[in-house]
Amino acid sequence: MNALTRDFVNLVNTAEENQTAKEQTSGAQFREKLHLMPPVGWLNDPNGLCQMDGVFHAFFQYSPFNAEGGVKMWGHYTSTNLIDWEYKGVSLYPDQPFDCHGVYSGSAFLEDGTMYLYYTGNVKLEDGDFDYINTGREANTVLVTTKDGIHFGSKKELLRNSDYPSDLTCHVRDPKVWKKDDTYYMIQGARTKNDVGQALIFESSDKINWHFRSRVESEKPFGYMWECPDYFETDGIKILSSSVQGLEGKEWADRNVYQSGYFLVDGDILDSYKLSPYHLWDYGFDYYAPQSFEAEDGRRIHISWMGMPDCEEYTNPTIKDGWQHCFTFPREVFIKDGKVCQKPVRELDAKKQQLQDVQNELTQSGCPVYEVNVNGIKENHFQAVLSDELILDYENGRFQMHFTTKSKTSVSAGRSLRYAEVGTLENVKILADTSSVEVFVNDGEFVFSTRYYPNDYKIVVHSPSAHITFDKIQ
Repeated sequence: MNALTRDFVNLVNTAEENQTAKEQTSGAQFREKLHLMPPVGWLNDPNGLCQMDGVFHAFFQYSPFNAEGGVKMWGHYTSTNLIDWEYKGVSLYPDQPFDCHGVYSGSAFLEDGTMYLYYTGNVKLEDGDFDYINTGREANTVLVTTKDGIHFGSKKELLRNSDYPSDLTCHVRDPKVWKKDDTYYMIQGARTKNDVGQALIFESSDKINWHFRSRVESEKPFGYMWECPDYFETDGIKILSSSVQGLEGKEWADRNVYQSGYFLVDGDILDSYKLSPYHLWDYGFDYYAPQSFEAEDGRRIHISWMGMPDCEEYTNPTIKDGWQHCFTFPREVFIKDGKVCQKPVRELDAKKQQLQDVQNELTQSGCPVYEVNVNGIKENHFQAVLSDELILDYENGRFQMHFTTKSKTSVSAGRSLRYAEVGTLENVKILADTSSVEVFVNDGEFVFSTRYYPNDYKIVVHSPSAHITFDKIQ
């Protein structure tokens, strides 16, 4: 441990202890029960998601000194059931020349009892006139290993900008690694000098020495940057996930500033392939930088940052309390009738206590953490109103999530309207936690996520002839 690391350790401990003392005195109004949040400061991308020897690991982008962002390191949580998480402190600090301005996003690869953590070491040069797109930035691919997820070896710089194709900008990042046969592959997001987003594939025989292999591109330019790429297969369907920046035009005018979605891959991404049209993972307000992993029982688990970068439209009132953002609740990705769907992990069932089982209408108050299921919806007739200001409904072929006011001092904290074109509404699942709502439509074919900040907790559901249940989550 060098002197810089020791100073970081002391500063982080002080910040976390001060936040704990503050919340013991003044309370923590919007702290969640089910969703991972930072102890203090800022959280964004999930990193290094995996399950090793029965234990789930979730690392996260962490800026403990400023609730509105700052120098980034990796915080760390562990769990045995994806619901009850234990904070393990900071695992990786920005304490080397190749990551001194941030331990940026990356992934975990497990093999032979070892966790290999690959990430982007961010460096911003300061002595010069730089645009930080084509000049002035280093994006270094770094590896660190651990046998137990707690004690970490020395960092090793594997790739620098000079190791990437020369037609790229300085924006190459977010490595995700997998193995096929006897070869290891790494995918990274990239931005070309012509402002075209794409993914890069590197290969290795030893997980350490990597060589550029190929690119993954859409037929026509699609955005200027593909962040947080993820490639996996579930139920025989190959999926390339990416958070795309720079999408413009009418189709994207009513969406978020940046999108997170996926392409279905026809063929072999390492050879000859064709990408499908881009599908969104989530149609709500707060969703970015998802990452997935395969659990030991074979399930594909998906977790995202429940936030949005570079968004001035809305905010989070927890900033004044010293923290901001959370993760989505872990989701299982599965295929139904050829469609990619998502649902809350099944471990949640053990935490439910049913309070109501009714037809047509439901009203429930005073419960901040719950799940509502509406099944057998007839003729698309459905409306749910949460805390008097968040409305979920179906109108003119669209499922909508909208707030009655987009004032930054209201329940919405500035959020307005999001929607998806849904032909027939069959069922809706609503998972609400103290300051977040995730809505799964038609068995999770469409999902909407948002933060919200009510003073009073209430839900009213109206859906004639539908079967409605309300489960309190313990």
